[in-house]
Amino acid sequence: MKNRKSLIVFLLTMLVSFSCNREDLSLINPNEVVVATYYKNAAELEAGVYAIYGSIQSAQLYSREYWFLHDLRGDDNKSGGGQLETPRNQLLIGSNDPANSVANSVWNGLYQVILRSNIVITQGPEVEEISESERTALIAEAKFTRGWAYFELGSLWGGVPIYTTYAETFEEAAPKSSQTEVLNLAIQDLRDAAAGLPPVTNVKLQGRFSRGSALAMLGRALMFTGDYAGAKSAYDQIVNSGNYELVDEYDDNFQEENEYNKESIMEIGYADIGGFNWDGTGDGVGNEQSVRTQEYSAVGWRNLIPSESLLNDFERVSKGDAKDDPRFAKSFYVLGDTYNNGESVLEDTQGEETTFEGETTKISWRKYSLMYKVDPGGFLTGGINMRVIRYAEVLISLAECELETGNPTRAIALLNQVRSRPSVDMPPYPTASYPVNSDAEIMRAIIHEKRVEHSSEQVRNRDILRWRKEGKFDTDPIDYFQPKHELLPLPQSEIDNNSELSQADQNPGY
Repeated sequence: MKNRKSLIVFLLTMLVSFSCNREDLSLINPNEVVVATYYKNAAELEAGVYAIYGSIQSAQLYSREYWFLHDLRGDDNKSGGGQLETPRNQLLIGSNDPANSVANSVWNGLYQVILRSNIVITQGPEVEEISESERTALIAEAKFTRGWAYFELGSLWGGVPIYTTYAETFEEAAPKSSQTEVLNLAIQDLRDAAAGLPPVTNVKLQGRFSRGSALAMLGRALMFTGDYAGAKSAYDQIVNSGNYELVDEYDDNFQEENEYNKESIMEIGYADIGGFNWDGTGDGVGNEQSVRTQEYSAVGWRNLIPSESLLNDFERVSKGDAKDDPRFAKSFYVLGDTYNNGESVLEDTQGEETTFEGETTKISWRKYSLMYKVDPGGFLTGGINMRVIRYAEVLISLAECELETGNPTRAIALLNQVRSRPSVDMPPYPTASYPVNSDAEIMRAIIHEKRVEHSSEQVRNRDILRWRKEGKFDTDPIDYFQPKHELLPLPQSEIDNNSELSQADQNPGY
């Protein structure tokens, strides 16, 4: 008992001592790496850039939620059945609200990219042990990722908080800026990135973003704001560089064996190591695989399947076209198709049916599915890289820019260049279904060609947003559309936790 009382007295004495000297306590862990003291040399600044790639690769973005968000807001997909989770179905039918977990995950992922980019941009000029050429390239890489993130935020949410330096306390917050301010920052960042990044032929490691990546993303952003002359200039630089070309085989753009090919301008890398990281942040190990093959495959969860409107947009002999577009069979699996290197036949699959060309069947995605070489059986994640921007998109987008700036002849030639890929080999425009005798007819061909070439590649959603604004549709492709659906709602968690925001900052209709 005596020993116990002595211990209590000792502890009370220590407590009083610490209480009386709280001002002497250090709140900084001396063993913890902090931003202000970490970035001293080239290797450490490059580690900061790699952290940005980790965020982009994460489940909040390219290994899961990013492509879901875009695909659910477009018209290329429909629900594969009752297994589609409620937050995803809400986006698909336009009933999503400020608490939607899919949209909010992408929001959080984009701001994590911005935070990590801002660290490199801010600390980069202070690093001493580095060559100027390497400093320029690394800062430009971070400018690219920040510009891409703000383009996503500005085009999908409109006006959002802008941060151009990293937060040093939890209390730091920014008010809502206008959509124009957000997009202008994105465009300036992408211009700066294009000026500082090396061409793809000189990147340090395969898969790192290059000058072509920045120019292509800049073209996207400028087209979204209606600056077709500026976008044309960016795209022409890519074409004139001679660094990119269409690959002969369309399938090569979605399979594992042909990654980082000559057509790839921006690509997010995955591998058959490490598994899939459900954590979502991209930190640590175990973040090397994507769940895309499981989510969309016929032998998998089959959460999203191609919509009838997409299927019917392909040129087919049954519709009076000269031939079936080979991209149909290279994009979709139909019951009766073979898979697993031709060793298995797709006899049935779970979920919704589709009525196509007068028959009821089940049609599923083939793009980004490992089924071309394996029988998935149960749960299967994979290492197929996500191709964000392909040279084909540059050519089709450049065709639109040419049309908008008064050169329809070159616009048609660029479209035909995409159609003449050996594995596609579609008849050149004009065709019976797609005459090109007027600007309106050429635009119709552009919309068609872009959709069938880039189906479910996270391109269509944003094109719909700008084409709707420009009056390019006779009938809106989104049947539930109301003006509020032009933008996503700001996450309620952001409004609740950002001291500079209030409910009045919420987008209209939410």
